[in-house]
Amino acid sequence: MLKITDRVKYIIAVASGKGGVGKSTIAVNLALALAAKEGIRVGLLDADIYGPNQPQMLGVSEKPTSKDGKTLEPVYAYGIQSMSIGYLIDINTPMIWRGPMATGALQQLLNDTHWDNLDYLIVDLPPGTGDIQLTLTQKIPLAGVIIVTTPQDIALLDVRKAIAMFSKVKVPLLGVVENMSAHVCRQCGHEEPIFGEGGGKQIAKECGISLLGSVPLHSQICKQADLGKPIFLIDAQGPHAKIYRSIADKVVDQLASKGKKAFQFPKIIIEKK
Repeated sequence: MLKITDRVKYIIAVASGKGGVGKSTIAVNLALALAAKEGIRVGLLDADIYGPNQPQMLGVSEKPTSKDGKTLEPVYAYGIQSMSIGYLIDINTPMIWRGPMATGALQQLLNDTHWDNLDYLIVDLPPGTGDIQLTLTQKIPLAGVIIVTTPQDIALLDVRKAIAMFSKVKVPLLGVVENMSAHVCRQCGHEEPIFGEGGGKQIAKECGISLLGSVPLHSQICKQADLGKPIFLIDAQGPHAKIYRSIADKVVDQLASKGKKAFQFPKIIIEKK
C-alpha cells in the first residue's frame, strides 16, 4: 500500500483553540477555493471523530465503497475528495471512545483512504488543545496549520494556547483566519462587529504570523451550510468567495516558498524543569 506522503503533496490542518468559531465552515470553503484553481486536486478529511460536520456541510449521505476490501474510496462532493467518520456511522450515534480509540480511527481514515493524487488535503481537526489533538498532530505529517478564531477576547485566550501547542510540536503556522469578524445585515448590508474588533490582527501580530483573512458573519453562510451547499459555491463571485480565494492564494504561496521541507512529522519537545 502506498504511504500517505506518496498520495498527498501537502496536508494542511485547520484548527481552533475552542469550538463554535466556525472552523469546519472555514475548512470546507477553503478546500473548495483551492479546488477552484485550475489543475489542483483537493481532499477534505473530517478529523472530528466526536462531532463530524463535513458530511452535512457537503450535502453527502452516501457510504464510502471499497474496491479491494482493504482501503476506502473517498466520497466525491463538489469536485473534492472527502472522508469522515460521519459517512460510516449513523448520524445520531454518539462516539463514546477514549483518546487512543479516536486517534486510531483517525489514522485509519487518513491512511486507509485511497486518496487519488492530491495536491492538498485539508484536515478539519477537532477543537481544543488536549491529549487527542496533540496525538493527532504528531501522527499526521503536516505541511502547516491554519488557526481559526473569532475577534472576541475569550476566543483569543484559547487561540494562544493552540498556537503555543503547534509551535511546541514544530508544526509550521501558516496564519490566522478571523471568522465572524462582523455581522452583515442582509437588509442593508451594514457591518457591525458584534464579537469585538481586530482580534485576529492582534493575535497574528502578537505571535508573528500572517493574518490570512477576515470572514464576516452572514445569515446565508449558516443557512447554506445547513443545506449542504457551502457559500463558496452558492455565490462564487460574491464577497465571501473572494475572501476565501484570497486565503487560498496566501496558503499556496506560503507552501510554495517553504517547499517540501515543510512536510514532516512533528516531534514533541519536553522542557526540563
